[in-house]
Amino acid sequence: MSTTPTVPGTAPTSRPASTGSSARTGSAGLVVPSRFCGPPSSANGGWTAGAVAELLRPHRDDVRSWSNVEVTLTAPPPLDTELSTTEEDGGLVVRHADLVVARARLVTDDLVAVPPVPAARARAASAAYPGHTTHPFPGCFVCGPEHETGLRIFPGPIERPGPRWWAATWTPGSGESPDVPVTWAALDCIGGWAGDLAERTMVLGRMTARVTALPRPGEEHVLVAEARGQEGRKVHAATSLYDAAGSLLATAEQVWIVLDPAPDA
Repeated sequence: MSTTPTVPGTAPTSRPASTGSSARTGSAGLVVPSRFCGPPSSANGGWTAGAVAELLRPHRDDVRSWSNVEVTLTAPPPLDTELSTTEEDGGLVVRHADLVVARARLVTDDLVAVPPVPAARARAASAAYPGHTTHPFPGCFVCGPEHETGLRIFPGPIERPGPRWWAATWTPGSGESPDVPVTWAALDCIGGWAGDLAERTMVLGRMTARVTALPRPGEEHVLVAEARGQEGRKVHAATSLYDAAGSLLATAEQVWIVLDPAPDA
């Protein structure tokens, strides 16, 4: 959804318009266009993490099915602003002036996908999306009801034994070509809602993802998420993306950071 200061206790290590990223990159780095916002003045965490991961991969190989990439977000990335990128210690570091915004690296973590649910069940869950009435960032590119050209992924809870489960459907517009940053973005916010975003404001601190195939335009997809525990202000979640045939396209594990409540006036 948005980005956050350094993860406590960790080392830095449908009706969308066009879902293509239009990220502007060059030898100097990366620019996040204002359309891909989380809060009004900073970038969506999932989209940013995906864009950074995409910059890291060309330095490694050109296979379509990616290895796992971990991106740690350490500061809110500004919109429409040049961010520099440098390779350090086998990974990629993104900075705004002297401030480190993100760090990315390849990892060998065994990501455990969230099991799928039928599309009809995911559609029914979306009908109960709490973000239509209470939302910390209503203009979010991914799940904001006020972002008319965003992904408009509206997850809702589903009844299932065990942990907290959420689901949603997503149909990229016909003729569009969702790219890697958009795929990471689609995996982003549903994890926060599974972690109880309706009751407390959180931002994405770290995301580790594997993309096996990109979503297909005009086809309904299913997103699922589950809460995976909490350690202090760190909330763990996992999310997965499936196509209409039930094939896993991408999966991610996340660390969300609960923001301190605002001081009383």
